[in-house]
Amino acid sequence: MTNGPSFLAGDLILTPDGSRTALSLRYGEAYGSRHGAAAQARHVFVEGSGTHTHPAPRVLEVGFGLGANFRATLEQCARRGAALTYLAYEFDPAPTGLLRAVAEGSAGADHPAWAAALAGWGRASPLTVRLPGVALSVVFGDVREAGLPSGWATAVYLDGFSPARNPEVWTPDLVGRLAGSLAPGGVLTTYSAAGHVRRTLAGAGLTVERRPGPPGKRECLRAVRPA
Repeated sequence: MTNGPSFLAGDLILTPDGSRTALSLRYGEAYGSRHGAAAQARHVFVEGSGTHTHPAPRVLEVGFGLGANFRATLEQCARRGAALTYLAYEFDPAPTGLLRAVAEGSAGADHPAWAAALAGWGRASPLTVRLPGVALSVVFGDVREAGLPSGWATAVYLDGFSPARNPEVWTPDLVGRLAGSLAPGGVLTTYSAAGHVRRTLAGAGLTVERRPGPPGKRECLRAVRPA
């Protein structure tokens, strides 16, 4: 696994909530919301999926990106003593230095699991971190070709770049497989509120709800696998 030419090292964006994100040159979009990267991670993914109250969340993420959702989830689970199992898929891994720079001083950045993830970043796929209360696996590759777990996840974070820029992760086929990876009662969350995304989620058998969006967005989506 190699870092491609998609990035400019140090190309950071400071967002209004004090957190950082960066621009992907491959997709021409920022990884996190320019209106508040940390706020989006908490509101859309951690709280939107109910992970912030689950006693032992099992999270599957499409698009590990710069680790904002993982760090937000890690910090929240560590604060309340909940065991976290986290499985992520990343097609275009960012350089380690960019991950470190974006995370500096942010929630979760001082956790040993984040330090271990940075230490092993880029050395093997999957990257595996096992510490008390935390199990992290990051698969570097195309999620469309991966064997996803069935009926396993309490939460799916669908956080690829926008459907216009990265349509491959928003297809009915992949969304159907992601729906199948949810345990009964599990929740898929995404920042997108596009009509075709909503219809694709519903077509996968999920019960779709609109939620108020994070700063800068009117709405986001929450989709539940019926129990």
